Order: sequence, then structure tokens, then C-alpha cells
Amino acid sequence: MFVARSIAADHKDLIHDVSYDFHGRRMATCSSDQSVKVWDKSESGDWHCTASWKTHSGSVWRVTWAHPEFGQVLASCSFDRTAAVWEEIVGESNDKQRGLSHWIKRTTLVDSRTSVTDVKFAPKHMGLMLTTCSADGVVRIYEAPDVMNLSQWSLQHEISCKLSCSCISWNPSSSRAHPSMFAVGSDDSNVAYGGKVQIYEYNENTRKYGKVETLMTVTDAVHDIAFAPNLGRSFHVLAIATKDVRIFKLAPMRKESSSTGPSKFEVQIVAQFDHHNSQVWRVSWNITSTLLASSGDDGCVRLWKANYMDNWKCTGILRGDGSPLSASSGQPISTMVGSSLLSQNALNGMSAGRIGRRAPFAPPLRPLTTSKIDQPPAYY
Repeated sequence: MFVARSIAADHKDLIHDVSYDFHGRRMATCSSDQSVKVWDKSESGDWHCTASWKTHSGSVWRVTWAHPEFGQVLASCSFDRTAAVWEEIVGESNDKQRGLSHWIKRTTLVDSRTSVTDVKFAPKHMGLMLTTCSADGVVRIYEAPDVMNLSQWSLQHEISCKLSCSCISWNPSSSRAHPSMFAVGSDDSNVAYGGKVQIYEYNENTRKYGKVETLMTVTDAVHDIAFAPNLGRSFHVLAIATKDVRIFKLAPMRKESSSTGPSKFEVQIVAQFDHHNSQVWRVSWNITSTLLASSGDDGCVRLWKANYMDNWKCTGILRGDGSPLSASSGQPISTMVGSSLLSQNALNGMSAGRIGRRAPFAPPLRPLTTSKIDQPPAYY
């Protein structure tokens, strides 16, 4: 049984994103008030704000954690056309506010000419790499050659997607059978222009990322996109947040031994849900890719789970105020999660906050709601 708790976030404007660290003991929030806040979870399960600072000169759309192998590192992106990398410094704090940690800016990435709409660190096995996408339709991949010096980042790849980009997701698979791959979504409002999701793959021969697939059936604006953890599967699973929730299966087609060209995929949509009856803003997987969470303009978080026949259905719903809804069967839902963000135990540290960028009429997401669980789930 999950218990919903509220946090007085004290952001002065819309909260656009919430992100957990790898262990789920820390989270970061960002807002149109141009600030980022870092929260730490106490032994009692309470969340305490340990840092709050102005990060950009415009609305901050996204915030994300690097793998802890690289230290306590955050990246943020903003309407001010920049992305920034922040590192927590221990023992060098001059803060007068007791208990607040000290975060310093290591670098500002200024290559974009328009709003930087998303920022993601690449999977750990690729090294310390950071990816941004912008409203100008360009994806940029940066690398820190020296992980001990985060002030130096080099632009490795610049990929034009032809459409305004809204979100990106790396395929987390570390299998040598799967080349490095990421998906990018577009929130272009032109419904007539199909293919709002594009898949890019790294080619060892050209040493570049090339487009290997376009999901032509996705014609509505895409707000979020998330590859599921692979866990040894031969295929990939991709969740998409648009006017509904969609789950795609991408199965690589077998190559001839002499073939060096890009991968070909058999694309299949395995689930599509319009239960939110509104725009869906976030999708997020748990660590075992058995549970997908989505949040939308209906003010609810919904949990989706597949049975052994790979048939997906809704297994839990929670309103924004923390009260549960009933399932379609009429039985109460006992699985409860927070509406603005989901706990580590529920989703293993992936953010499920709602974006307000394209919905300026939406109320600020205050207070934040988190959840905790009495016993760790089975996969812990």
C-alpha cells in the first residue's frame, strides 16, 4: 500500500520536471521561476530541500541526474537557449543557510539558437555524455573527455531532425548486439506531417548517428518519450506520451553477415490508451520495465502493466490530490503513486512530472506529491 505525501515545494511558478537520482534518495525539481531545487529523503521518508538556486534566465524545462559513478552531477535546460551542468561540492560551502548543499555551475552549453527543450545523460557504459534537443530541430551530443574536469565538454555530434524537438530518450541497453540508439520526439503542431518520433542509431563505419526509423503513425505532438530498460530482450520497447499513451515494440530484423548498413526494425504498436482523455505529459518505466506510469492534463497518474500474454491494462490510478480512483472493474485501486512525481520504489528514480510548457493555462504543480511504500517491491 502506497501512502501519498505532499511537499511544500515553494516554487514560484509552474514546476516543469521532477527527476530522481539513481538510488531514489534524492530528487530535483525545476520551474518557470528559473530555479532548480534539490531534495533529500530522510530515514523517516520525509523529503527536505537541501539546495535551491537560480539556474537560468528563462523557464527551466528539464533537469536530470548523471550516474553517481560520475559524482553528484545535474544538468538543466531552459528557454534561454542554454543547457548547464552543475556539480555538488562537499566541504567548500560558504552558504549561510544551514543544511544547504553547495552546487556550482561547471559549464554552459550555448550552441542552440532556440529553446533547449530536453537534456539527458547517455547510459553509463557510454561514458559521461550529455544530449540536448532544441526547438530548432537539432540534437547535440556532448562528451566530457575528463570526468574529473566537468568544465570541459566537446560537441561530438550535431544531428538535424528537420522537426522541432521536444524530448529525447536513450536506449539503455548495454548489449554489444545493440548499437547506441536514441529516440527523439517532436511537438510540431502540424498534424498533417506524420512521423513525430524518429529513431537514430550509431554507425561504427561512418562514426555518426543516422536515422533508422520514423514512427509514421504518430502524427500528434509528442511531449515525452521513454525507452524501457532492456534486461536482455532481443527487441526494444518505447513508450510515447502524446494525446494518449502508446507503447511500441521495435524488433531488429536479422542482418546478413556482410551487411554494414543501418538496422531495420519491425515496428509494432502493442498498446494504446486514451484513458487520460487529455494531453499526456510524462511516461516513465520502473527498473524491470514491467510497469509504466503516465501523467496527463486530467490531473491523474495512471499505471500500466502487461500480463504474461503481453496484454496491457491499467492497474492503478491516483488523482492529483492523492485520492485513489476506481478501476474499470469498479474495485478500488490499492496501488497509489504521487501525481507530480513518483517514488523511487514505484518507478526506480525516473521522473514523471508534468510539463507546463505547452499548457500555460494549467495551474502550478504545488504542492508536490510523493509516495512511499512500506515494503520494498519484489525486484529490490
